[in-house]
Amino acid sequence: MALTLPRLSGTRLAVAAAATAVLAVGAPAAYASLDGDTKSTSSSSSSSSSSTAAASTVARGKPYTETRLFFGTERPDGGPAVTDKQFMAFIDKEVTPGFPDGLTIQNGRGQWRDSNGRIERERSYELILLYPTTENRKRDVQIEEIRSDYEKKFAQDSVARLDERTRVDF
Repeated sequence: MALTLPRLSGTRLAVAAAATAVLAVGAPAAYASLDGDTKSTSSSSSSSSSSTAAASTVARGKPYTETRLFFGTERPDGGPAVTDKQFMAFIDKEVTPGFPDGLTIQNGRGQWRDSNGRIERERSYELILLYPTTENRKRDVQIEEIRSDYEKKFAQDSVARLDERTRVDF
């Protein structure tokens, strides 16, 4: 099957060529792969400064997964908000045994739309976990248990989860 392109006038052709050149120059010259491949490729149309910058960028670390969990503190049932002491006791009992190598907790303020359509604003916690991608299946089970346990213990509608692949170097 042949591809037919519309004919462009001289002015349109010049504008299209200029736009293509701008896009080509602005495009990244190298990409870091998360699967361990650290080869980079350069476009011959890249300027020498972007080639130099890309060549000096090295993918460091090993493939990891970063999981962020977002815990609300207000109880939909109207009960008292989860306190810092209660949250840290939950971390000590439910999270630390499964992730003894380390974790990060950040205080936050969040908002979301509840099941009744109301915007709820509340104090929250963000838990950040890092683990090798080779452990994804094992860690998924642990993380889902953490989410479920928190929802049940503190009468929460949900615990949000965000997973991203990354590279980590300690």
